[in-house]
Amino acid sequence: MEKSLIRKKIIKTRKINFKYNLNIDFTKIASLIKKVKKSSKIIGGYYPVNYEIDDIKILNRLEKKGFIISLPRIKKNFQMDFYKFSNKDILKVNKYGIPEPLTSKKVLPDILLVPIVGFDKNLNRIGYGAGYYDRAIDKIKKKKKLLTIGLAFHFQEVKFVPTNKFDYKLDFVVSNKKVFQ
Repeated sequence: MEKSLIRKKIIKTRKINFKYNLNIDFTKIASLIKKVKKSSKIIGGYYPVNYEIDDIKILNRLEKKGFIISLPRIKKNFQMDFYKFSNKDILKVNKYGIPEPLTSKKVLPDILLVPIVGFDKNLNRIGYGAGYYDRAIDKIKKKKKLLTIGLAFHFQEVKFVPTNKFDYKLDFVVSNKKVFQ
């Protein structure tokens, strides 16, 4: 099945199931971070839209544990950079309806929480199709090591995700039911 068809089907299912308020257990994320022994503490997250897993609570807890939190800002040519963010900061809504930090303090995350439309057991992901996260992962990995953790609901798992040379495989996917590695 083509990515666009998988994407459409999962987004519809996600919208229907969102009312059940499914969450990811914070201890799963904390244990992955501890397990890989990341020495630096810059976490890249995202502001949830379109019925995505809400990572804001996770980011707030990580910030309380001393991590530096960042959120993306979309730029031209399907690029995005990450900027320091605190839950007390004011956000500005971009042209896609996604809140972004106003700060000018750009950072390179060591750990990136990635929103997922669909994923398979081999840690391949389907996003929204524009390649923002694949480009960001590529850019960061050229400068430093990066741990990628996809966040998804259990029903977003598919048998097979078609990939191409631009798609980055994730290091982990954490759903509301289990951790895929």
